[in-house]
Amino acid sequence: MTETVDTVREVLIDTLELSQSPGDLTRDTALFGALPELDSFGVVQLVAAIEDRFDIVIDDDEFGADLFETVGSLTDFVDAKLAA
Repeated sequence: MTETVDTVREVLIDTLELSQSPGDLTRDTALFGALPELDSFGVVQLVAAIEDRFDIVIDDDEFGADLFETVGSLTDFVDAKLAA
């Protein structure tokens, strides 16, 4: 799990070109609505980057605002996809 959250942090920072360091992004860090970089285009970029990095497929009906609520919610989703 720690490895997943670390990778999710890296993907967020790289994809959205965030100025934060990985340590600044905790499981409780708010994403959608809190990060101006995570707009509708940013979501599309982020989904593609997560799919590539973790070798998973995120179906259209699987992502919404709740998925991108926090770093933790996104990490939990990725962990669930990896376990499936």
